[in-house]
Amino acid sequence: MSISFDIKTFGCKVNTYDTALLQKRLQNSGYLMTEGTPQIHILNTCAVTREATNEAIKEINRIKKKNPQSVVVVTGCAAQVDTGSFENVPADLVIANSHKGLLETLIKQHLNGELTQKVFHSNIFRKADLEENGGVEAEHTRAFLKIQDGCNSFCTFCVIPFARGKSRSLSIPHLVEKINEFTAQGLNEVVLTGVHIGDYESDDGKNFDDLIEAVLAQTKMPRIRLSSLEPIEISDRLLDMYSDDRLCPHFHMSIQSANTKVLADMKRKYTAEHVEDSLNHIHRKFQDRKLKAPFIGMDVIAGFPGETEEEFNDTYERLKRTPWTRMHVFPYSERPGTKALNIDPKVPNHLIHARAVRLRQLSAERYSMMALEQIGEIKKVLVLKGKAKGASTLSRDYWPVDVEISAETPIGSEILVKIVGYDQSNSSRIDGFLRGIQV
Repeated sequence: MSISFDIKTFGCKVNTYDTALLQKRLQNSGYLMTEGTPQIHILNTCAVTREATNEAIKEINRIKKKNPQSVVVVTGCAAQVDTGSFENVPADLVIANSHKGLLETLIKQHLNGELTQKVFHSNIFRKADLEENGGVEAEHTRAFLKIQDGCNSFCTFCVIPFARGKSRSLSIPHLVEKINEFTAQGLNEVVLTGVHIGDYESDDGKNFDDLIEAVLAQTKMPRIRLSSLEPIEISDRLLDMYSDDRLCPHFHMSIQSANTKVLADMKRKYTAEHVEDSLNHIHRKFQDRKLKAPFIGMDVIAGFPGETEEEFNDTYERLKRTPWTRMHVFPYSERPGTKALNIDPKVPNHLIHARAVRLRQLSAERYSMMALEQIGEIKKVLVLKGKAKGASTLSRDYWPVDVEISAETPIGSEILVKIVGYDQSNSSRIDGFLRGIQV
């Protein structure tokens, strides 16, 4: 009888890609994926904040309390950088990113009673491969394609280079081939993801813009979406490519702050002026081409060490006057091993919270205003999953849309809808969602 498993994914789109790869490898090794009660629970963890690691620990305890006989395997970024946190919790195996390529082998050895240790971990900076051929997670209707892994930036707040290793990229021909495979499978969207995709560089010296140009020219994927970029990584050449409507008009900007002093303390490679100029430039480029304004999301950290009230207000006012759509606000969280621990003075917790609240309020006001502007629009949306009264869908410009559809409309298909309303009542979506009708 096949041994059943499931995988819970924490964190980013790169982890979604890695989960898809693990699912494929385990199934190829004879394991059976199930939505019921599996014999093996795999947690693909995140380490962006300490809270992310704590969330994984809580999940381990929950699983073991409910089913003590199940096998719990911890892998991913938290297993790499917070390895010790899992040694005294009831996880059966802790497999760091350095050993993730051996996961199915280690599970088999554990089940056969051949292992004498619980933790498998080594120096991630010696890891050269990217673990290719992931992509479509079982319950997803979109493909996630990792084009790059690792990071060379070592920002003072970030532990991810220690979780993912040095920056390394896959070749353009390989990525084009994978996207064409997804298209042949009937998928309608691919998300190009990585730890720092703006740092993409193939072995033959091709850069990120070269990759996007090749994907547009050599594939027929209907929807191509990019994940996070920094302000100085969005070139005129890239913006010109958005005249092809297959490139989804959606940017996710990793800005973290809009104050030059704070950005310098974070060891970011740009200034507040770069942030403001980039946001305005994207907006102008789309206007000049008579294209509808894109969806622009941003990551911002509130309460970074040393951030004064004046510096926070500079970020707030700068963002208030620039064009964007939604902010993902992170209250600053200390991570052992990062240089931000040595930056003083620390911002008191109550001020960190208050600044995060102000930024989230600004984001909610902006998002609601722009959501209301969508009413009456006709949008192409991808059907993500069915619901009791319709379906959850996603527009090319990243707006979530709830639509009443016929039972014959397949999940994963792209349909036209007219936006008829905006609903903030769904508590599972902090910013609310659009409502549409199929046309």
